[in-house]
Amino acid sequence: MALRGVWQLKKLVVSYCNWGGSSRGIRAFMESELPAFKEQNPQLEVVTELNRENKNERVVCVRNLSQDEVLEAATKLRNSLGRKVVKMKTRHVTKQPSVQGTWSTALKL
Repeated sequence: MALRGVWQLKKLVVSYCNWGGSSRGIRAFMESELPAFKEQNPQLEVVTELNRENKNERVVCVRNLSQDEVLEAATKLRNSLGRKVVKMKTRHVTKQPSVQGTWSTALKL
């Protein structure tokens, strides 16, 4: 997803194992779908590496997934925002809370 016209995902690193059965889907994805994915997204640097280390901040498990599911996961990573989701403690955020309290539609007399 582009935030203010800037794509948040700059680099996609595909780590895989060349002999493991759980990497079957990612290997099929690299053979058939990855070249087209690179052409459709020229702003994205795609790197493939042959190892099992996970050094990235966002790691998506593609173990035993088909090539269509791997393509969907890569597209979701491309469309995601760069910042992490933060749960809000209240419904509204303000630097100066109201002295009178939170406004509500129910009038309690």
